[in-house]
Amino acid sequence: MLEPLRQGLPPIDPSAVSGSATCTLPPRYEAVGGARRFTRSTLGGWGLSERFDDVALVVSELVTNALRHALPAEAPRDTQEPAVRLHLMRWTSRLVCAVRDPSQASPVASEAADSAESGRGLFLVESFSDCWGWHPSPVLTTESTPGTGGARGKVVWALFRLADPV
Repeated sequence: MLEPLRQGLPPIDPSAVSGSATCTLPPRYEAVGGARRFTRSTLGGWGLSERFDDVALVVSELVTNALRHALPAEAPRDTQEPAVRLHLMRWTSRLVCAVRDPSQASPVASEAADSAESGRGLFLVESFSDCWGWHPSPVLTTESTPGTGGARGKVVWALFRLADPV
């Protein structure tokens, strides 16, 4: 999952990974609050509580986009298998949050009208993180996810640079 993140970035030494955590989210919009709680707890455990506001905003947008655009609309949301996963990965000088979903459709940043109540999510991700991107997921689950036609899905990620330790 991390290989595309390395493109255009300084090499990452795998031994420098100091933490990673994963949370499987139910296919309901209430999952966004759970993703924020998971992020707060994880960042607190890593001593990065001061980064919570920016990271949580980005996590909220990525999870909301996955729930809104990547899950099949016709599938009942209460019975569908969990298909959205939040990954937080920390190195000495960077933090990555990645959201995996079952859709292969690329995320599209659009320009929302001034009066629109939505449509600014990827603009916020771009504004609050140091960079973001996406790539096809190598494997979503060991079995195909119902309603996806066996699609492998994608991972949308955002990178935050952390202050180097003194």
